[in-house]
Amino acid sequence: MSEFGIDVEREGTGIAQIVLRNPGRLNAIRLEMWQALPEAARALDADPAVRVIALRGAGDEAFASGADISEFETHRRDAASAAAYEEVTASAFAALLAVEKPLVAVIRGVCIGGGLAVAACADLRIASDDARLALPAARLGLGYHLSGVERLVALLGPSAAAELFFTARQYTAAEALQIGLLNRVVTRDELGDFAARYLGAIAANAPLTLRAAKRAIREVQRPDAQRDRAAVARLIAACFESADYAEGVQAFREKRRPRFRGA
Repeated sequence: MSEFGIDVEREGTGIAQIVLRNPGRLNAIRLEMWQALPEAARALDADPAVRVIALRGAGDEAFASGADISEFETHRRDAASAAAYEEVTASAFAALLAVEKPLVAVIRGVCIGGGLAVAACADLRIASDDARLALPAARLGLGYHLSGVERLVALLGPSAAAELFFTARQYTAAEALQIGLLNRVVTRDELGDFAARYLGAIAANAPLTLRAAKRAIREVQRPDAQRDRAAVARLIAACFESADYAEGVQAFREKRRPRFRGA
């Protein structure tokens, strides 16, 4: 096994994980890892056995400490090479954002720069109370891609996003929770069990309903004239026509937990 890479883990419970692995550099994301992310995301999104996807860093010290700065002199040495590098990272972000299943970032320790940009592509972010989050672009002198700014403004609003970029400081987990960058924060010792329950609860819900809800959430963030209402209507109709809908109603009547199959 290479000393760094993107690992995919399937748990057999409807949960799969995309793991950022570069432990010698706090899971800093190398070019080859950016290149591997789209394939991992698309494969899990297409797998009918997978109902929810987690993003996490290998080990206990970091989600990801950013793009691997040791590569900057070769891959981002000037405007032309930086643009080529940005094309690769943009493809990774686009693939994560295109995932139709729930995507959850599970964050321990440092989550900085490119690591935070990856986490921001998730629908939900849960973290340990020792997590530290930052966008240090202003301390490095690099320009931040428009799609990344757009995503953070959508998550936080323009004022909080401006503070994140302008100060370039590290936020504690509590501060990140307060501005809406995180959804939940638990103690370091609790995160593993909490994440398992959190992901398990999502995986137990009706997959078609989750897909329809995710698409609707995406569409309402677009300008009104650009919303694909027909696509959302088709996904909603598929829910009502599914065996899962009949199972949900029957389980409610029988006061038992439903067993959804995603069809």
